[in-house]
Formats: sequence, C-alpha cells, structure tokens
Amino acid sequence: MVIKRRPWALAVAPLALALLAATGCDSSTPKASANPTAVPTTSGARSESLARVCANPAAGPAKAPAGAVTVDPAKVGDLVTKTKNNPPNTTFWLRPGKHRLDPDRFAQVVPKKGDRYLGAPGAVLDGGKKNQYAFSGSAEDVTIRYLTVQRFAAPSDEGVVNHDSADGWVIEHSTIQDNDGAGLMAGARQRVRANCLRNNGQYGMNAYKGNGRLTGLVVEGNEIVGNNTGDWERRKQGCGCTGGIKFWAVDGADIRGNWVHDNRGTGLWADTNNNDFLIENNVIEANDGAALIYEISYNAIIRNNTIRRNNWVEGRKAAEAGDSFPFATVYLSESGGEPRIKARTDKIEIYRNLLENNWSGITLWENADRFCNSPANTSSGDCTLLVKKTSSCAEPAIARAPLYADCRWKTQRVDIHDNRFVLDTSVVKCTTKCDRMAVLSNYGTYPDWSPYKGEKVADAITQQQHNRWHDNVYVGPWKFVVHDPSRTLEFPSWQGMPNRQDTGSTLDSDPKAGG
Repeated sequence: MVIKRRPWALAVAPLALALLAATGCDSSTPKASANPTAVPTTSGARSESLARVCANPAAGPAKAPAGAVTVDPAKVGDLVTKTKNNPPNTTFWLRPGKHRLDPDRFAQVVPKKGDRYLGAPGAVLDGGKKNQYAFSGSAEDVTIRYLTVQRFAAPSDEGVVNHDSADGWVIEHSTIQDNDGAGLMAGARQRVRANCLRNNGQYGMNAYKGNGRLTGLVVEGNEIVGNNTGDWERRKQGCGCTGGIKFWAVDGADIRGNWVHDNRGTGLWADTNNNDFLIENNVIEANDGAALIYEISYNAIIRNNTIRRNNWVEGRKAAEAGDSFPFATVYLSESGGEPRIKARTDKIEIYRNLLENNWSGITLWENADRFCNSPANTSSGDCTLLVKKTSSCAEPAIARAPLYADCRWKTQRVDIHDNRFVLDTSVVKCTTKCDRMAVLSNYGTYPDWSPYKGEKVADAITQQQHNRWHDNVYVGPWKFVVHDPSRTLEFPSWQGMPNRQDTGSTLDSDPKAGG
C-alpha cells in the first residue's frame, strides 16, 4: 500500500488510435457517457467510433455446440449439478435467461480441468446478492466465454470468477458486473480478453495468488469501468485496496489494448514485487485517482498509451487540503529497473505515451523509511526480491553491502522519453499543484537503526540512480519538483545543472499551441 498518495511522440500511436475509435472515447464527453461519439485527437483529426465492449458485448452461440451439455435457467442450481455429474473437459452451453445457484452463500460452480462454459445470447449467471462466488476451485485450464456474471457478494479482497486463482483460465467476451469484492481473481497463465469488467464493489480484477507468484498474465482488449463502487479507500483510509485492476506479486504481465476509465480511485495498480510488465496501447482516462501506480516493483515497459483526465478527484482533494506532495497520474513508488531480476527489460521505460489534461504528470518517489524489516513498510512482512529473509535486514548487517542496497526497493533506472505532456489548466480547472513532474524522497528519520536517515535517499533518487527524462514534448505551464516537495523548478533549472533533466525536450507554456 502506498505511504504517500501519492510519454507519445508527436502523434498518437496507431494502435492507441484504433482503441480510441473502438471504445468511442471523447475527451469532451462527460464521465460514464452512454453513447459513443467521434473522437478528436490532439492533431485535430477525427476518427469514427465503433461499439464499446460493455455497450455491445459479443454474442455467444445461439445453439448448443456439438457435444455440449445444455444448462436450463428454469432449474435452480442446474449449472452446479451438471458440472458435478460430467467429466473433465466438458463444454456447457447456458441457454438464454437468468441462471441461479441454490440460495446459499457458499453455493458455487466448481469446474473440472478443461471445462468450458459458453453463454447463449442473453445468458446471465446471477448471484442475487446471496451467493458469494460464481466459479471457484483449483481446476486448471477452465474457459468462460460470452457469459454475464453479476450480483455476487464476495467479501473484500476476494473474487467472484476464479475465486481460488487457479491456473490457465481463459475469460473472454464476458460481462462481469455489479458484484461485491473483485469481479475476477487471476491465476498463472490466465487470459482475460475482450470482457466488460464493470461496476464491481472493489476491483474489476484482483490479480493475486496466495500460494506463490503469479506468472504469465495477459489482459487484453477489455473495458474496465466504474469499479470500486464500495469506495473502499474511504471506508478503510489508506488501505491501498482498490482499483480498476490490482496486481500483487505478478511476474510477467501483458496489459494491452484496454479501455480503463471512470473507476473510483486508481485505474491500474501494481503493488508489491511485481516484475516484467508490458503496459501498451491502452486508453486510461477519467479515473478519480492515478491512471497507473507501479509500487515497490521492478522492470516494466510503459508505451503507446493514451492517458487523459485522470486524478482530478484525488489530486484536487489533496491540493485543497494543502498537501504539497506532487500527486501524479503516473506514480512510480519505490520501483525501478533491476538487471539481476530476469525480465524483458532491465529498467522501467516510459515512452511514446500521450498524457493530456491529467492532474500532474509523472512522479518518481522513494520513501526513505520504507525498506525490508522497517515498521514503516506497509506491505507487512514482504521484502525485496533480492533478499530471502526479511529478518536479515537488521543492524548491523543492513548498514553494509550488499544489504544496504538490497534491503531497499529503489526507484532507479527509469527512462522517460519521447512522450507528449499536454496541460490546459482551464480544462482541468486548477490554478496550482496540477502541473508537476517530480523526482523526490523524504528526509529519512525512522526507525532509529535505519541506515537511510537524512537526505541519503533523496540524493540517490535524484542524482545517483539513473532516473532520466529526455526528448519529451511539454505543452502547458509545467513545473518540476526535485529532491523534496519544497523544491519546485521552472524548465530551464530542471534542464540545467545539477539536475540535467529533459535533454532534447521542448516546452511551450501555451496549451493552445499543441493541445
């Protein structure tokens, strides 16, 4: 969980434009608009919209496929009964209509290995706010397609579909909506494609596997909208337990071509020892909090995304409360590149993205008091991926190599280039604190045996850990926070000594010039 709450060349990437057209995004459309519209781009061109995933879900087979077992919505519990009575690798076809489980909170479908569930047009599995889980168990390689799953009452931090995070599941062309908890959990090798994950109480998906690291996750072409209806950050202040999708200890994830919008809180949040993420060709917009948080994690490529109108609610709230911290739309908290951990890259590279009219831009942050075995580490007993025993991060050993470096999650080797940052304060409706890029830390104070006291971490993140902005385009009144929240610089000072940031970059303070 975060302690402190807190780029696109000159044209939008073609795949991002294609997704904009497919989703009907429009930066002038009110939140959660019901009707697709033509899409203006920053270059002035327009692209005709196509159907959104949630508005027009793909239709399943109107007739039972050969060899499939037909499930009757008129018979309560028919899906559970037929799943129990058939062997593994069975295909089930759910007829049109509302399918219900027995009226017991623990009534649920427990698939066998290789089972496939196909919904006919209009097939809905409804939990009636009585059943906690829809599909559970440890069976691998289960497939769910063309099915609406709704109104299940999962507890917080638990999920409705693939409740037990079994491996190899494929969830496609389905609508998972209006559930408590998370719409989905995730297992290794899971494929989540072309789904509508909408209006779930906590998360659209909670990618967490309790008995080990989760590998090989693909999330592609989904619409992820309106999640965290339960407003969990208000109910459990500072819990860090919300988002369109939350990722925990995921090793290898491709997050591409999704429309992540209008979620209460963060859009995409990778929290605690994630590694090897590819986040590309997404449209992330109008989320109340950050578009993306990458927290105490490693090695990621973030490219060709369109990120706009995010963080207006949470950023404004912090500013109005007088908080000087640069609350960001893309927030890297104690996260960086680490060559010793195997991945497709050995850094965090953020490039060819468009960030337009968000509340602030990119913040690179490192909490000097957050490290393995520190009471200030809100991720409980977790340690970095470089240290096997959390307890080894203690005095006197932590003050010497290699533990001095390895007991701390470091914001290092971050390469931010060839992005376009556009800010029109008349659109965002702000006068201050919405215009910042930042690289900073706090003054280390805690615990008393910490070897990171004082400005050691602030000096490291700004001057020693290879965090660089370069070859970006800025449009609007951008400012730059360096070292600590009290140091706010104009562009020439940001580019000059000793900071030497944004070599090859340009800034035009008039948002009408390129916005």
